[in-house]
Amino acid sequence: MPRSRLARLDPSAYALPAAVRARLLSPALVIYLDKVRENIRSMVAYTGGADRWRPHVKTTKLPPVFAELAKAGVRHYKCATVREAQQLLETLADAGVADGDVLLAYPLRPPALDVLGELGRRHPGARLSVLCEDPSVVPDIPDDVTVFVDVNPGMHRTGVPLAQRDAIHAVATAAGARFRGVHYYDGHLHGDPAERPAETAACYDALMQLRAELVDAGHAVGELITSGTPTFRHALAYEAFAALDGSVHRVSPGTVVFHDQRSDEDNPDVDLVPAALLFTRVVSHPAPDLATCDAGSKSIAAEAGDPCAFVLGHPHLRARSPSEEHLPLSVEGGERPARGAELLLVPRHVCPTVNLAEEVVLVDDGRVGSARVTARAHPLWADEALGPG
Repeated sequence: MPRSRLARLDPSAYALPAAVRARLLSPALVIYLDKVRENIRSMVAYTGGADRWRPHVKTTKLPPVFAELAKAGVRHYKCATVREAQQLLETLADAGVADGDVLLAYPLRPPALDVLGELGRRHPGARLSVLCEDPSVVPDIPDDVTVFVDVNPGMHRTGVPLAQRDAIHAVATAAGARFRGVHYYDGHLHGDPAERPAETAACYDALMQLRAELVDAGHAVGELITSGTPTFRHALAYEAFAALDGSVHRVSPGTVVFHDQRSDEDNPDVDLVPAALLFTRVVSHPAPDLATCDAGSKSIAAEAGDPCAFVLGHPHLRARSPSEEHLPLSVEGGERPARGAELLLVPRHVCPTVNLAEEVVLVDDGRVGSARVTARAHPLWADEALGPG
């Protein structure tokens, strides 16, 4: 997506009150809950109903945002860590949702599996699942935790390679009655949007063939999970998923709740708005065509490439590679911001940006508060991971 769509955003829609800015230390992550709700409504409309969406909450990591998803009727979730699972389940319980369905989308090993089992005992109404690619691990998975086989369709991050059918069947067989279905993350398909429909269709054809083979072998395939942010529209348009008999298909994008610069570029047909921006101040003029702000790689994710952020309301400023505490901005025409100028950055990759923040500013239709990012990071000791029961 060209920068022009972000350039058309109205900066006044993100303005912070002067009294807040006067107290706020920078850099600081600001979450706009009204825009979170707007994105959630858009996603429910895109999916045709909340039941088709299993958002990955590794992006959001905040109970107030989990609560907004619950209010919108979302009941199926993915997460990456036991801390995320704990915070999500506790938030759902507080919202009166006892029957949430949470997939820990990671190939956990002991002792993390023991922690997941304890979470299940603390939330007996919830349905917990875990990814598995190794049948020898299945005996270590707690009895009340169900199993999705993790299949690698070309992402080459985790999962049994699609061609290794015997290994996939072995996981399903080992799981037995606890086998839930197939997790098939097609995150490698994020290239040219014009080529993506054909690429995703071929990828999903292969998944449907795998499903047919599993069913023929006697395995009940209750759910197929695909699609992060770049491909979810293509998955929803794939007719065979909507016509499944005996299985349900769900997409699992999570970045969409906050949206970010990379997603804006990858998804020209998706109408979402940035909902998590980094407040920063200009601290230096190291060269005539540079202004450096105080947002470095310790406050905004830099692993997704340059530019790591878009400067809201200042399309003539281009973020250069950050160091730990500094982000130089090239001045490409237009006026250089003064020292002390306050800026808002749309992160290129919002998911790890949220994980860098201990606390965030919460803005909700003009009301300003704060919240701790309680689902970030990892606990250290398995026997202390969940706190008192």
